[in-house]
Amino acid sequence: MDRRSFLKTSAMGGGAVAAASLAAPAIAQGNRTLTMVTSWRRGFAVLDDAASYFAQMVGEISGGSLIIDKKAPGELVGAFEVFDAVSSGQADLYHSADYYFISQHPGYAYFTAVPFGGTAQEVTNWYYHGGGESLHDQLGEVFNLKGMLAGNTGSQSGGWFRKEITSADDFNGLKFRMPGLGGQVLGKMGASVQNIPGGELYQALSSGALDGLEWVGPMADESAGFQEIAKVYYTAGFHEPGAALACNVNLDVWNELSDQHKAILRYSSMATTQLQLAETLSNNGAALARLQAQGVKTLQFPDDIWDAFGTYSAEVMNENMEDTLFAAIRESFEASLANSAAWIQKSDGYYVEQRVRVLGG
Repeated sequence: MDRRSFLKTSAMGGGAVAAASLAAPAIAQGNRTLTMVTSWRRGFAVLDDAASYFAQMVGEISGGSLIIDKKAPGELVGAFEVFDAVSSGQADLYHSADYYFISQHPGYAYFTAVPFGGTAQEVTNWYYHGGGESLHDQLGEVFNLKGMLAGNTGSQSGGWFRKEITSADDFNGLKFRMPGLGGQVLGKMGASVQNIPGGELYQALSSGALDGLEWVGPMADESAGFQEIAKVYYTAGFHEPGAALACNVNLDVWNELSDQHKAILRYSSMATTQLQLAETLSNNGAALARLQAQGVKTLQFPDDIWDAFGTYSAEVMNENMEDTLFAAIRESFEASLANSAAWIQKSDGYYVEQRVRVLGG
């Protein structure tokens, strides 16, 4: 499937009209400004933090010769229109979660998170040492994009609910926000799954348009204010054990950049992942304690619900296997996951168990 020529000559849905007003990149005396559209409202904890870190690093490392002009949803295009805007060349790059774009290709799920997938460290292992980055490039070639990971939220929570979930049947008819392949799993369990931009979630939950939602984790969720509406919080989820964030550059723009500017973008994306993940994980514990102090009840799903998650996750994953690129990405990811887990379970995992046993906490 060769989509590059099609994308350059076709309107890209509702985002094309808004994106058409984008100014061309500024290039003067070797300096360049790139317009980065994002899926994050300004000030969004964790997610906009990552986009801001990335933009700041690029500017500082380049000495001002490469500047990222960061745009929030609605400033140029909508939150879910960033893929089309960058793919078609109407914006230079985007910062988002690639699983928002599985309608373009289901393989994009792997560059954020898949059900029962990898932790943040396992995703990073695969991406840089297990073939993931090359596969991201192969997928990007279809859509005129050069991808990079630029952030990771760590393990995401199971979500916010108005009442406790005691069986898999409780998902039947539940109006729930969950993107990606995880959302398809809940759909098989009978949920009415909706993919709503982050900036609209508080209102949707408050109005009753949603019965529940998953967002990120305690730090980001507290900042969003969901505890003011719902009081039942499941702290572990099956859907995003280590959700990566992505920066995708228009491939024609990427090819025009100097080797130095390409390196600055790539290494800034790596550093962003480390810095943002550390920020998140270092703040989640205190944020969780504050949520509990506000009357939030923290729970874990029972084992039979986890079993249902597993059954339907396998169905969702297998439904995409006829696509050869999806199959190649899945095979590569799962092979890397097995290699990582073979050591992590016997080292870090066992150590943490013993630390808790010996020292408590």
